[in-house]
Amino acid sequence: MAPRPAAATTEVEEPQSMPGLQFNEPLSWRAGKQIAVADLLRRLQALSREMQEMEQEENERDSFTKVAKELVSPNLLSHKDKGVKALTASCLVDILRLCAPNAPFTGQQLRDIFNVIISQILPALADPSHAYNNQHLYILNSLAQVKSIILLADIPSAETLIINVFKICFDVLSGPSKTSDGSELQKDVELNMTAMLVCLVDETQVLPPDVVDIIVAQFLRTDPRVLRTSGAKNKKNGIIDEKQSTLELRQLPPAYMMATYICNSCPEKMARYFSQYFNEVIIDASKSSGQRIPSKNKKRHSDGLDDSDDEHAGGPNEEGLTELRKVHGLLRELWRACPGVLQNVVPQLEAELSAENVQLRLLATETFGDIISGIGAAGPPPPPTMDPAAYPSNGLADPSENTASLNLVTKPSSPQPFPSAHPQAYINYLGRRQDKSALIRAAWTTGIGRILTTSAGGAGLSRQDEDQLIADIGRMLGDADDKVRIAAVKVVASFSFRDLVSKLGRSGGVDDSGSVLATLAERVKDKRHSVREEAMPVLGRLWGVAVSEIAAGNDQIHALLGGAPSKILNTYYTNDKEVMGLLDRVFFEQLLPLKYPAVKAKATKVTNGNSQGDRESQGETMDPDEIRAERMLLLVRDLDERAKKVFYINQARQSQLSPYVSAFLERCEEYNGGVMDQNETQIKEHLTRLVQSFAPRLPNPQQASADLWKFTKMHDRRSYQLIRFCMKADSDYRTVVKAIRELSKRIVEISPSATASNSLVDTLTSLIYQVGLIVYNKSHVPAIMEYSRTDDKSLAATAHELLRQISSQSPEVLKAHVQELCKILRDEAPTARKANDTGAVDNLKACASFASRYPREIPQDPNFRQAMANFALYGSPAEAAKYAVSVIWAASDKKELLVRDLVHKCLEDFQYGAEGFLSRLATLSQLMLLAPNEIDQDDTDAILDIAIKRILTQVREPSKQAADAYEWSSTVDTEALAKCWALKILVNRIRSCDDAENLSSVAAPVYNVLSRLIEQQGDLEKARNTPPSHKSRLRLLAARLYLKLCTQKSHEGLLTPSQFNTLAVVAQDSIQEVRAGFLQRLKKYLHHQKLPQRYYTIPFLFAFEPIEQIRSDVTTWIKSRAVAFSNIKAQQMGPSTKVSTVMESIIARLISLLSHHPDYANEAEELVDLSRYIIFYLQNVATEDNLSLIYHIAQRVKACRDAISPTPAQDTPSTEADERLYHLSDLAQITIRKYEDVHNWTIQTLPSKARLPSSIFSEIKSHSEAQRIAEHNYLPEDVEAGVETVMRAMLRASRPGHGKKRKSEGDTDGREAKKVKGLPIRKPAGSGAPREKNTAPRRTTAKTKTPQKRNVAKVKEPSSGERRRSSRAKQVEHSYAERDSEEDDEEMYLVDAGPIAEDEENDEEEVDVQASDDHDEEDASVHDQEASENHKDVPGAAEEEVPTPKTTTAKPTSRLPKKTTSSPQTRTKAPPKPKPKRKTPKSQPPASKKEKAVTADDDDDDDDDELSDPPDSE
Repeated sequence: MAPRPAAATTEVEEPQSMPGLQFNEPLSWRAGKQIAVADLLRRLQALSREMQEMEQEENERDSFTKVAKELVSPNLLSHKDKGVKALTASCLVDILRLCAPNAPFTGQQLRDIFNVIISQILPALADPSHAYNNQHLYILNSLAQVKSIILLADIPSAETLIINVFKICFDVLSGPSKTSDGSELQKDVELNMTAMLVCLVDETQVLPPDVVDIIVAQFLRTDPRVLRTSGAKNKKNGIIDEKQSTLELRQLPPAYMMATYICNSCPEKMARYFSQYFNEVIIDASKSSGQRIPSKNKKRHSDGLDDSDDEHAGGPNEEGLTELRKVHGLLRELWRACPGVLQNVVPQLEAELSAENVQLRLLATETFGDIISGIGAAGPPPPPTMDPAAYPSNGLADPSENTASLNLVTKPSSPQPFPSAHPQAYINYLGRRQDKSALIRAAWTTGIGRILTTSAGGAGLSRQDEDQLIADIGRMLGDADDKVRIAAVKVVASFSFRDLVSKLGRSGGVDDSGSVLATLAERVKDKRHSVREEAMPVLGRLWGVAVSEIAAGNDQIHALLGGAPSKILNTYYTNDKEVMGLLDRVFFEQLLPLKYPAVKAKATKVTNGNSQGDRESQGETMDPDEIRAERMLLLVRDLDERAKKVFYINQARQSQLSPYVSAFLERCEEYNGGVMDQNETQIKEHLTRLVQSFAPRLPNPQQASADLWKFTKMHDRRSYQLIRFCMKADSDYRTVVKAIRELSKRIVEISPSATASNSLVDTLTSLIYQVGLIVYNKSHVPAIMEYSRTDDKSLAATAHELLRQISSQSPEVLKAHVQELCKILRDEAPTARKANDTGAVDNLKACASFASRYPREIPQDPNFRQAMANFALYGSPAEAAKYAVSVIWAASDKKELLVRDLVHKCLEDFQYGAEGFLSRLATLSQLMLLAPNEIDQDDTDAILDIAIKRILTQVREPSKQAADAYEWSSTVDTEALAKCWALKILVNRIRSCDDAENLSSVAAPVYNVLSRLIEQQGDLEKARNTPPSHKSRLRLLAARLYLKLCTQKSHEGLLTPSQFNTLAVVAQDSIQEVRAGFLQRLKKYLHHQKLPQRYYTIPFLFAFEPIEQIRSDVTTWIKSRAVAFSNIKAQQMGPSTKVSTVMESIIARLISLLSHHPDYANEAEELVDLSRYIIFYLQNVATEDNLSLIYHIAQRVKACRDAISPTPAQDTPSTEADERLYHLSDLAQITIRKYEDVHNWTIQTLPSKARLPSSIFSEIKSHSEAQRIAEHNYLPEDVEAGVETVMRAMLRASRPGHGKKRKSEGDTDGREAKKVKGLPIRKPAGSGAPREKNTAPRRTTAKTKTPQKRNVAKVKEPSSGERRRSSRAKQVEHSYAERDSEEDDEEMYLVDAGPIAEDEENDEEEVDVQASDDHDEEDASVHDQEASENHKDVPGAAEEEVPTPKTTTAKPTSRLPKKTTSSPQTRTKAPPKPKPKRKTPKSQPPASKKEKAVTADDDDDDDDDELSDPPDSE
């Protein structure tokens, strides 16, 4: 029972029989009569012993009156001796115990007693080695157990004492647990102090505010940013020790635990105090700027989530925000420790979610997220360790993920589920997903990520709530603001691998549209580089961690993350330098890390027994090169076609760039740090050109150029040698990696500053990633060969493919292993009774590619020659025979004899359908290409007889469908394969023809066959009974062979303009696979500059392409080529140099091609439809700089006549073909004018005059006729309005995200906030423009002027709204007359001396505008992408920007000039503005324009996929 103070008028009568106190010695004295300390201590000890043995209510209380009076005398309470004070206090607490409930002291005496106990006794408890520690412990125990401490509550004005009690108790417990002599603070001290303070809180009616402050402050002891009292002695000015953030506490601080116990013991009372405390702090902070936190039930006016900006809403100042952040940090910890005390605070925090001020809402959102997650003031736990270079990779059961749980401070913990305790607050918190502020949405995204990763602080979430939060993460990954998307990416990165699979994986994998992982994969091609920098490494790291499970055959992991590398590599098609630099970094740091495999110190077993971790635990040793090769094969195996192409393109860079890097290093040595004895000018110029060629390939060209020059001035020869080590074919993987590391270290040591060294290291590392033999390294070849032979983990096909690519791109790497490859081929050789393995085709192709470069390295033994001969006769599939012939011809020392023998065996008893007859056809086809002179004329006739009479002209399985049936089949039957090989025999014969005089006569029949196949849709027979699936294959093959023939200048000259127009229409075939296959081959040849410039016209026929992926690919390819041509610079400026105008001059050829198009008609609706081609051309080629030139060339077409169709005489009136040209010339001019108006550009008058190709245009001899044509407008009246409508629709459709977007705060990228909803098109002044229609004019049915429309069977017709133009081919006449090779591209110069001038260079179509004639094209592998990523309509996808019209002076309102002469200067225009010079540095010089000799490689790269399905998107 707790004692009470004595009352002045109340006397308690005790029974006489009860014993009393026996002690009777004096304890007080008068002045000058002081008792000796020893005697005083003896007496006090005796008194204390006696009273400690006495029990409550069993003694006469009056017997304590005298002693009590003496004990409270100032002589004892203020005694200098610590023992006297300790014993006096011990006796006093015993009196309080024995006299309870009425203490025999007055209020002032109690104040003096507690003042001594609080100020002297309690602080001494911090020293367990104190001489009177036992008395101190006894006093504390008595106060706690007897609850004598509650007397403080009855003392008047005892606030100071109560505050000191709490302060001293927490100080004692917050001190060091051990003293200098090793004594430990007893656990009883913490327990008794806690009980004492709980009693005091419970009995005190009103706690002083300072006490609440003291209690609250204890919850910050888990925050590493707060200095501990024990660690602050050596710190000045409160400097924070950063190392404290890494401390792992195994138990919580005693002061923290005591405060927690106090709050949990008195939850209702402490809840009131805490509510008042936080309310005062929040109000004080808000008063700093007049901001008022709305009440919980009052809705703020901005809760409607409109687009109004709250940036200027009132809110606390910086000092107030600092206090609010501290308060909100306390709230986090209080929820972890004692959630009951926040029952009145949560509504206040909930009200902050509706505050007008962004900072207040942000604090509330962050706090709610951490509270629900059980994250305290110490912050979230460290992210899980997921090292993609670790071996074995972090599996699903890796215990290293749980190490963070050992730290009690950061371990998430929620005593109760927040959604259940405060459901309304949780609902309001979830509503912040739609907050108008991007900062709030980003913080909310981080919060829900922590809720998921911690399972709501361990309290758990329902499946429904969890699925909702997962879906919200997916939505935030596609948010309109980049800050939110970055936060969402970081959230995904915070998941452990196990949680990612079990939680985020529920929504689907990277290939499942709409899933979280798929949306994350979309962010790697985000329009903001900051988002890409976050997303791409995360996605790569996830795959790197999952690779062990994928290798072990875990189908779930493979479905989730198997497609991640494809998503990453496909970013290459964005054609962005920063993206490509990031791609290289992610590839060699996440997907295939340089330090992989980094073997763990202690391998652990994973759940799947077949995994790499299990193999390691069983003691199986593996070669690091084999481990790395397996990961490489797994990566390549799961790539899609587009990504696989990027992978091989990136590896091909090494062979393309390494010679230039070697030259750069040589020039650096000659440069000698800037000190040169001779040739200084030449060396500097050469270095400048090399630096300008490398810099555009690197992420930051300007910084890269400066870094490369800095590298040259450093002149560190060891660095030069290290880079050479990275590029040498005989460097193993370990040597390359060590060279990269040493190079980085040397640069850091040599550079004067850290910033300069970091920039230079990044630049050189990016360059080495492109030129180093890291993937195609000789260390990996043995393991790849082993996988190709054993098919372990189904990697044989990928291994064969990789070997083929290595032999093609870096054959020198195979030098040390080619004998092993040939041994494999020798063992797998087929015979008449035994077939070869299907993987032998790839090995043969690899061997053929190697043999073409290093023929002396191929074995010459008879067994190998016989093996190659067997492949040529019995190889399956037939491509194996082709590659075997290439090996024989390239490497055999008896090739002539072997060729004759092979021809004889192939022709002997040849029967269609016999065993191996396809292999014989393939062998004959390759021999006709490689060794035509070794084949007798009789044998040649026999071969042609087989190809034509016995195969091509025979239909062994006539079609029972309609004659015009036309379809595609995914499989190719034997008859179709045979016809394809027969057609190649004919083409290879004329490809190898070296008789220039007779070439025309020899090629004429073959050209006739190819033309008929194209015109008649793959049908050669009059009966028209060829199977429909054969016809599509043969038409595609004929078009591809035409392109291949035209790569040779002599053959290209035989293709007339009419035949070219027929060939071009294949781009609009009704079958998607035919169009895609033809486009793929066309882009390849144009990329390598093997075709003349007129072939750039064909891609613009894809304007009506119904497949969006193909159309997008064409668009990106054209734009990349336009950029490449625009960046061409003359290496040496001179009077004869000209600017390249390849893409601009194509407009004339496009007009000519459209004039002969099967769908051409003069009606207004048809002409408007044709304008889509011109708009498509302008979208991809036109710029403000070249629009004037394009307009000028289109205008000049009207001053010429058509030279394709025969004209009776030059002075006769215009023919129908001429009028088609004039219709389209006027149409092009008005379309260009509309395009000019939309972009608010200005067409300038050109000072020079253009020339047009004389092969398709001819001169108008009659001046009067030319004047009449120029003055006449050939367009119907409705065309102008229709063109305007179509243009607006096409430009609007070219912008992926043209819907209304939510306004985001903090979006300071420089873009205007207001979006243009429609493209403004100016109307001619004074003209009543017709009202715009909602859709473009519809095409009409076929006109009588075009050939009869085919009835294509079994081909799905595209929708009318996006229908491709007709696939009909026009019948044309053929002329195989031999003519000069320069005649085809002869062009006109419109000069004063005469209208026609011969073009001296048949490959150049130019306009003399500025000095430039260097077609030394920059490296096409950078500017010329093979395809494009189809950006989806999501906020993060890249979009084509349409400039906002700007205010300019009025331009002429007429869309067509009334009078047009031979010069465009008749239009009155402002003088031309000076054009700034382009500063785009040169890239790598292109391949030589000289015609290459026909080799096996030339044929291998083209034909092997003509018999298989072409990629849909290529």
